[in-house]
Amino acid sequence: MVRELAKKLGILADSAKYDASCASTRTSRDPAAAPGICHSYTPDGRCVSLLKVLLTNYCIYDCAYCVNRASNDLPRARFAVDEIVQLTIDFHQRNYIDGLFLSSGVIQSPDYTMEQIVAVARSLLVEHGFAGYIHLKAMPGVSQELLRDAGLWADRLSVNIELPTTDDIRRLAPDKSHESIETVMAGVKSEIDASAAGAGDGSSPPPYAAAGQTTQMIVGATGTSDATILTMADRLYARHNLRRVYYTAYSPIPGQEGLFADAPIVGDARVSSVGGGRARIDLPTGDRVPRRHGDANAPRSAGARERLAWTRHHRAGLGALAPGHAAPGRRAARRQPGSATRGLRLTGRRSEARTRNR
Repeated sequence: MVRELAKKLGILADSAKYDASCASTRTSRDPAAAPGICHSYTPDGRCVSLLKVLLTNYCIYDCAYCVNRASNDLPRARFAVDEIVQLTIDFHQRNYIDGLFLSSGVIQSPDYTMEQIVAVARSLLVEHGFAGYIHLKAMPGVSQELLRDAGLWADRLSVNIELPTTDDIRRLAPDKSHESIETVMAGVKSEIDASAAGAGDGSSPPPYAAAGQTTQMIVGATGTSDATILTMADRLYARHNLRRVYYTAYSPIPGQEGLFADAPIVGDARVSSVGGGRARIDLPTGDRVPRRHGDANAPRSAGARERLAWTRHHRAGLGALAPGHAAPGRRAARRQPGSATRGLRLTGRRSEARTRNR
C-alpha cells in the first residue's frame, strides 16, 4: 500500500510541475525530500513549502501543448480523495509542507472532477482541522454551485487561461474556449465581491478565496507577440481582478512539432521578463514592450538585454545617482524591469547601516 501510494505520488507530482500558477516554484533540491514538495514565495517575500500534485493525470481533453493530454503515452495514476488528504496531513505534521496546491486532469466531466477536488479540501478542514494553505484549481466549464463551494474551503482558486488568443486556443485546445474559462474567472470574482460586501454589512459570511484568484498563460507555443500577450494579461487583471498572471515557457512535446512550426524558441529568461512586466513593474503595456524598427508586433528582446535597453531608453526619467545623493523614489524605481520594492527597501537599509558603521 505504501509503495503504491509512493508510486502515485511520483507520477502525479511530476505531472503537476508544469503548472506555474502557485507562484515561482522550485522543486526541493534535497534528494531525500518526498516528490511534489516545492518552494513558493509569498508576496511579502516569505518562502513556503507546498505539496503540489494532481488528483489525476488522466484527462478527457487532448490539448496539443499539454503533457497530460489524452493521446499522450505516459504513466497514468489517480489518487483517491482520502489518499491526498492523508498525504497532506502526514507531510504537514512532519513540517515538510505549509500547504497544498491541488490540480487535476479532467475526468468524466468538469463538475465530477471539481467535486473530487472540493472533497479533498472539505475533508482537510472539517475532518482534520487542517490549518495550512490550500490552493485549488478550478476546471473550465464547472458549475457556479461547485465554484461557490470550492472558494469556501480554499484560500486561493485559479483557472488557467492557457493561451493568449482565441485563435491559439481554437487551434491547440479545441475542447476548451476562452469564453468558458473566463466564465469561471467571472464566477470567482462575483463570489469574492459578494463575500467582501457581506463582510462590510456586519453579517460576517465565511471568507471566499481570501487570497484571490490567479491564472497561467503558456508563452511560446505560437508566434503570438509579447504585445498581444501583455494586452491579454492586462484585460484579465482589469476584468477579473486577478492577483497574478503567471507565465510558463512552452516545452516541445515529441510528435507535436508540426503544430508549433511558427513558435519561437522561448527560454526562462524571456518568460521571466514577460511575467515581470505586469506583476512587478508599474508600466503601461506600451512601455513594457519595446518596438523594433517600428514594428508593433515584433517580439521583444530577452532577459537582461531587454532590461538594459529599456533602462537606457528611459534614463532621463529615472535620473542619475551621484555619490552621496539619495536613490530615486520607489515609484520611479519600480519602473525598472527586474526591480522589486522589497529588494529596494533591503538595499536602502543595508546602505544606511554601512554609512552608520563608518
